[in-house]
Amino acid sequence: MQIVYDGECPFCSRYVAMLRLREAAGPVELVNAREDHPAVTRVMAAGFDLDKGMALIDGDTIHYGDDCIHRLALMSTNSTLFNRLNARIFRSPRVAKLLYPVLKTGRNVTLALMGRRKISG
Repeated sequence: MQIVYDGECPFCSRYVAMLRLREAAGPVELVNAREDHPAVTRVMAAGFDLDKGMALIDGDTIHYGDDCIHRLALMSTNSTLFNRLNARIFRSPRVAKLLYPVLKTGRNVTLALMGRRKISG
């Protein structure tokens, strides 16, 4: 299992660093979308824009954007306050779909203010 995220985004980096997944999920590899990595190539070849969302590769399936954070919430433990809140908020696909654009906008504004370039350019 691999999580492909923007390593230059402070929110994305903090999110994946704080996320604790259940042991049942198996090993999880964190992949910076700004690096040359087969997982990045796979996600982009599947037509997903990593400037607009993070991805979870689980076997043959790629979960992207709101579906990604929903799936991660389902797999997270209750070990920390962050994980409990994350699970409670994003376990609902409807809530994930509603809130993800807000999170994405915050990310884009922050990266622009920090002078960071887009992943794809």
